[in-house]
Amino acid sequence: MATVSRVFGGGGVSAGARERVLEASRRLGYRPNAVARALRMEATRTLGLVIPNVMNPFFTAVARAVEDAARERGYSLVLGNTDEDPEKEARYLEVLLEKRVDGIVISPARAASPHLEEVGRAGVPVVFLDRYVEGVEAPVVRADGRRAVDELVGYLVGLGHRRLAIISGPPETVTGGERLESFLAGARRRGVEVSAELVVYGDFRRESGARAMRRLLGLEERPTAVFAANNLMALGALEELDRAGVRVPEEVSFASFDDVSWFRLLRPPVTAVAQPIRELGEAAARMLPEMVEGRGRPESVVLEAELVVRGSCAPPGGGG
Repeated sequence: MATVSRVFGGGGVSAGARERVLEASRRLGYRPNAVARALRMEATRTLGLVIPNVMNPFFTAVARAVEDAARERGYSLVLGNTDEDPEKEARYLEVLLEKRVDGIVISPARAASPHLEEVGRAGVPVVFLDRYVEGVEAPVVRADGRRAVDELVGYLVGLGHRRLAIISGPPETVTGGERLESFLAGARRRGVEVSAELVVYGDFRRESGARAMRRLLGLEERPTAVFAANNLMALGALEELDRAGVRVPEEVSFASFDDVSWFRLLRPPVTAVAQPIRELGEAAARMLPEMVEGRGRPESVVLEAELVVRGSCAPPGGGG
């Protein structure tokens, strides 16, 4: 055991002994830092945070909340931004393992993520934030937006809308799929069928929201109400509406998932499904140290999102 410790700790051992230890670690599927983690008792007091888009105000605010809560508990934070790219996510996770972080908070780019299994093998505690990977045993901190999305659909149908459109996130992400299904189910439950041409997919980024809105505006029969499944796609969609000279809500009602501060400042202010951002970040930063410090695995935390009604929705044609 002392020889193994010296090999991975940089101590002096013979070339033969070093090679035997490294070969054994490779055969067992361990990376050097995973072995080093098992051998050492001290903690780095460092946590990793991996998010899909640092430009997204939701994740920016969540990162701040996680960092504040972690600092209060004596931990530093290392941030990785994946740009919704699974390969980039894998590289960040590898770097965090090399840095020997004590635990990782992650919002994965996809619902399937094989490289997270390596994190588990390394013995590093993980907390999922907002999104999760099915089949990976780790607590989840997220907001359940299904009720609020259903409430939004009911609100729009109550205003008289029947031609509803959605700019959806990637259905292969947990949040993208859940928001899409909630929207479609809410419409069906109220006797409104959302046709395929009114479901346009984006990638949670601003440019995809603009492209989706251009496609919707190019339809022979335009939608009377549009729901964007996150705030960045909403921004792109609103910019496209402005460029096309389409007035909100006189010509089209508009709503977004995620409530950000500038939604209140627009004219009209934007109706949105709001997530409890600070509470999500604080819960994740509270749970991870509990796992790192050996106090067991906490239960997942699911908070409710809420519909915030503002002036961007009106009856079809903008009537009162």
